[in-house]
Amino acid sequence: MKIAVTYENGEIFQHFGHTAEFKIYEVADGKVVNAEVVDTNGSGHGALAGFLVQHGVDTLICGGIGGGAQNALAQAGIRLFGGVSGSADDAVNALLAGNLGYDPDVHCNHHDHHEEGHNCGDHGCGSHSCH
Repeated sequence: MKIAVTYENGEIFQHFGHTAEFKIYEVADGKVVNAEVVDTNGSGHGALAGFLVQHGVDTLICGGIGGGAQNALAQAGIRLFGGVSGSADDAVNALLAGNLGYDPDVHCNHHDHHEEGHNCGDHGCGSHSCH
């Protein structure tokens, strides 16, 4: 099992589509056996799902994430635990212990910047401040 966490200064970065780094944890027998911080090299939104696939990731823990990115992760077969904040290491340990608090209905945080009638499903979060 490989778990990726959107990462910044030890914490879970809250905007999936803008994350500059993931911390990727290799898990064997229910324990973390290796962890490394990986730079996304400027990949954004949908490209990040492909980035995670290239790194063999099957589970993602993150903060806010848009519908387009959620769809890309689902198509890649990556399990999503969104709406999580705090320490990245603590979140992974909580997931492994079976008690991670997450939001199964996590969605974009638009800050009311959308034009009338648009939502995540309309544009896949590529052109607005959806995360």
